[in-house]
Amino acid sequence: MSNVLENAILNMMDTVPEPEDYKGEDGLLYCGKCHTPKEAYFAEGKNFLGRDRHPSECDCRRAEREKQEKEETEKKHSDEVDRLKRNGFTDPAMRHWTFGNDNGNCSQIEKAHFYVEHWETMRSENIGYLLWGNVGTGKSYFAGCIANALMEQEIPVCMTNFAVILNDLFTSAEGRNEYITRLCAYPLLILDDFGMERGTEYGLEQVYNVVDSRYRSNKPLIVTTNLTLEHLQHPEDTAHARIYDRLLEMCVPVRFTGGNFRKVTAQQKMERLKKLME
Repeated sequence: MSNVLENAILNMMDTVPEPEDYKGEDGLLYCGKCHTPKEAYFAEGKNFLGRDRHPSECDCRRAEREKQEKEETEKKHSDEVDRLKRNGFTDPAMRHWTFGNDNGNCSQIEKAHFYVEHWETMRSENIGYLLWGNVGTGKSYFAGCIANALMEQEIPVCMTNFAVILNDLFTSAEGRNEYITRLCAYPLLILDDFGMERGTEYGLEQVYNVVDSRYRSNKPLIVTTNLTLEHLQHPEDTAHARIYDRLLEMCVPVRFTGGNFRKVTAQQKMERLKKLME
């Protein structure tokens, strides 16, 4: 070993004492703050380059390092979740559709918890949800809770709708196949407000291409729709039939009943305004 390398290693093995540090009865350097060793002996009869001891973390230094590592890990996780949510939601408001913000009005929310808790099974067995029911019954919020919870686990999710998809296909410089391939690469795809898009021949063809590609990718799909299950099971024509058949094969129907939460919220705001004006 060269003298330069040997000296460098020996310097690394030196423990620089702080003013409050002291030598213990065992001959080791101790931290003056936490009173634990800053050095440790090699095993009996062992040494390295003539040294019988090596640096060791005292308790307060270890706690400081672990705190810093935890903060760095949390920052990295927070940045990744933020990135996933920026890329995964077409509407920034969806980032607030979480279990923590749930007001308790959705009687089906336990099924959302179940889906997240059993995600690995849902993923491996390609099980999705078909959330159907009247307007304002909480279907989109339910789906958003699942999306946010999975993204908090750093699992990529895309929650979008066909109005956005069709616009992207029309305006994007990216080819249709490349766009759909990228969309289907997400471990979970959520299609919100299904059935609200224009039923043009072009539109229906693109809807089928996305749904069919998702089916062939063998990855789960969650769909929210105001269409009834009866309508989905008995489509009006072949173009719709081949789309709905794929959805019903991939997704377990979950019915949403109850009043329109949006109307209730609007009424509450109206009552609040009346009180403020009194």
